[in-house]
Amino acid sequence: MSDTQSLIENRPPSVATLFLERVETTPDAEAYRYPVIRPAGQDQGPDEWRSYSWREAAERVFSIAAGLMDLGVRPEERVAIASSTRIEWILSDLAILCAGAATTTVYPSTNASETAYILADSDSRVLIAEDAAQLAKVRAHRDKLPDLAHVVLLDGEPGDEDAEDAEDGWVIGFAELERRGAAYRKEHPDAITETVGALRADQLATLIYTSGTTGRPKGVRLVQDSWSYMARAVPQTGLLNKDDVQYLWLPLAHVFGKMLISVQIDSGHVIAVDGRVDKIIDNLPVVQPTKMCAVPRIFEKVYNGVAQKARAGGAAKYKIFQWAAEVAREYARTVQDNQRRTGVADAPTGLKVKHAVADRLVYSKLREAFGGRMVGCVSGSAALAPDLGYFFAGAGIPVLEGYGLTESAAASFCNRTENFRTGTVGKPMPGTEVRIADDGEILLRGPGIMQGYHGLPEQTAEVLEEDGWFHTGDIGELSADGYLRITDRKKDLIKTSGGKYIAPAEVEGRFKAICPYVSNILVHGAGRNFCTALIALDEPAVMGWAAEQEDLKGKPYAEVVGSEQVRALVDGYIEELNKGLQRWQTIKKFRILPRDLDIEHGELTPSLKMKRPVVESQFQDLIEEMYEGARER
Repeated sequence: MSDTQSLIENRPPSVATLFLERVETTPDAEAYRYPVIRPAGQDQGPDEWRSYSWREAAERVFSIAAGLMDLGVRPEERVAIASSTRIEWILSDLAILCAGAATTTVYPSTNASETAYILADSDSRVLIAEDAAQLAKVRAHRDKLPDLAHVVLLDGEPGDEDAEDAEDGWVIGFAELERRGAAYRKEHPDAITETVGALRADQLATLIYTSGTTGRPKGVRLVQDSWSYMARAVPQTGLLNKDDVQYLWLPLAHVFGKMLISVQIDSGHVIAVDGRVDKIIDNLPVVQPTKMCAVPRIFEKVYNGVAQKARAGGAAKYKIFQWAAEVAREYARTVQDNQRRTGVADAPTGLKVKHAVADRLVYSKLREAFGGRMVGCVSGSAALAPDLGYFFAGAGIPVLEGYGLTESAAASFCNRTENFRTGTVGKPMPGTEVRIADDGEILLRGPGIMQGYHGLPEQTAEVLEEDGWFHTGDIGELSADGYLRITDRKKDLIKTSGGKYIAPAEVEGRFKAICPYVSNILVHGAGRNFCTALIALDEPAVMGWAAEQEDLKGKPYAEVVGSEQVRALVDGYIEELNKGLQRWQTIKKFRILPRDLDIEHGELTPSLKMKRPVVESQFQDLIEEMYEGARER
């Protein structure tokens, strides 16, 4: 048995066990960095960053855990967290695990009725709410939540409007929870170690509700062993190690972010945590991370931002950027092809010279914007356009695509820093099995796979076979040496009226790599005799372009995107896209949306995935307009 297999197979039953071991092994090592957020209205200068050692973090975790025990929380009972990504989210989650309970994750953007549904469906006993806005959501539905015994406020103490709730103990402050926990620990000094010691691998650890591109969210039951397995398996790939500084902004209610908390405990690296997406650009040079995980939309925004900045610098500067971007792609493709064919990651001398010049002019500045120490990024949740992947790889910031689902505890496949292949999601995690069904569907089996959907045995049986194979609903291809390429969601494949199958995500990804102004694109064509597209434009990028146009300068976004000039601009990129597609894949007509897609209108999930049925329903009139007068076969 290899060392890797041994480490994974002999994993402890829970992440809480790993946490106690980590605290004992490296008590004084830095564990977390976090910014001190100033109250609104105060001077909003550069943030002050502070740190916790593992020992300091553990003190708070144990007090929070004991506080939950004092509130009557027992093993496997649910404690929900409705908060943005911040240090208290991590401390609370670890405390819930150390109390033997299970975390229910709730996105802070979730509306009141759906928040109430998740809390009721999960039978959550306690809610840790970020602020008064989150508290208001559950207060409005308190009569439907008889099992919700307490709400703990992270920010602030119960105010005058909470007097009645505070009096009966329904609402308490986070500081009060920790005070109660400190007192409980004095009376029961062994409560934490005894509870953690009694945890079994098959006990419920987390209920993550799928954000759901269709229908009501389902609660995915992930047991203690799922996270313990992830904690051990991911470091064995070399993706994260003890010397890394990881910048964590991902929503922790999402399985991707949640998995990263577990992995850090085993590897022992530093996490700098701040969920404010608008602060990423400011924070990177301060934190100087070596690793960052993100979703494709972030890399698209970075690329579009760099392209727009180059364009704003004048024609010559933009031409240099375009040249350097193409050199980056050519260099990355060549190096990867050579490594695959010969085992040596190399490029011809002429290309190396061009790459070195482009590095001085463009790539080095991009790496500085990422903090100057970035070894690589990991992208998940959706497909990254290969052209963008090749660009970042050639620029010295490889974006390593991975693949997994909420139902597989996030990480089932991932590219490694060495020998990665753009356009694929890499090889399986150690201990995870994969096979491709006759219809191309990807099936997975391993310790990361869910126990099932909470309270939904029939829906569980539809995707989870008795022998442990999980039907992902994704279509993919495995190379001879084990690299997986995702081609589309099984349910998202388009079949035209002519009988041709089209993977819309592939066409959409190609367009995003070509057009620097696109924010979102939906390709439509199911049951039709040609394909069309709904296109939403990135406001900063297109407004920067519009400022240079005499007829559009100073006009509002809605007027700009409705202009003939913008239509002509996008039409040029559609023509470029169509040149690289099969005839039946080409976009014959398109419409530019009057606004971008967003979470508030229900068109994007909190992890920024597009909800196709919602978008198609929302803009049905534009779709029908494109097919008016078209002969259907």
